[in-house]
Amino acid sequence: MTCPAPRPRLPWRAGVGAAAALAVAVPTYTAFAQDASAAGALTAADGYLAEPVSPFDDDHPAITGLDPALRDAVRKAAVDARGDGVTLVINSGWRSRDHQEHLLKEAVAEHGPEEARRLVNTPDRSTHVTGDAVDVGPVDADRWLQRHGAAYGLCQIYANEIWHFELRSQPCPPPLPDASAS
Repeated sequence: MTCPAPRPRLPWRAGVGAAAALAVAVPTYTAFAQDASAAGALTAADGYLAEPVSPFDDDHPAITGLDPALRDAVRKAAVDARGDGVTLVINSGWRSRDHQEHLLKEAVAEHGPEEARRLVNTPDRSTHVTGDAVDVGPVDADRWLQRHGAAYGLCQIYANEIWHFELRSQPCPPPLPDASAS
């Protein structure tokens, strides 16, 4: 009942490169979400989050729209992570089709269609739209879930998204390279 063994530690320079790539990738979703809010296009009813929320926030559709089994697994993991001094929050959970379409259009505008496909799934393929995925933060929570998530059935699905977790049967499958591989 465990995910594949953690990747071996990279040399310092490789770690810096990975951190730089993460620093570039993480703000991308935030930029899309902020643009959506500024345009007035999305609301909480679409699962839009202006800021991260607790997995226990039963007043927000991004949380209440999650599959109940996924929501329960994330909540159990959050309690145990807190015991290890790690606070787990949800950066994105359930999303409406409109929200997902907006994220995709923003990604296409910023990165072009080919790169956008690696970063954002279509509404028909997104597990956020079905309530079967959460994006977790901050980075220490992502890392905690990478190490312990399998005990809750929470698996990192995409290698390029350390924050994206879904409930899967055990053992966790190896991460796909990116959303275009799903």
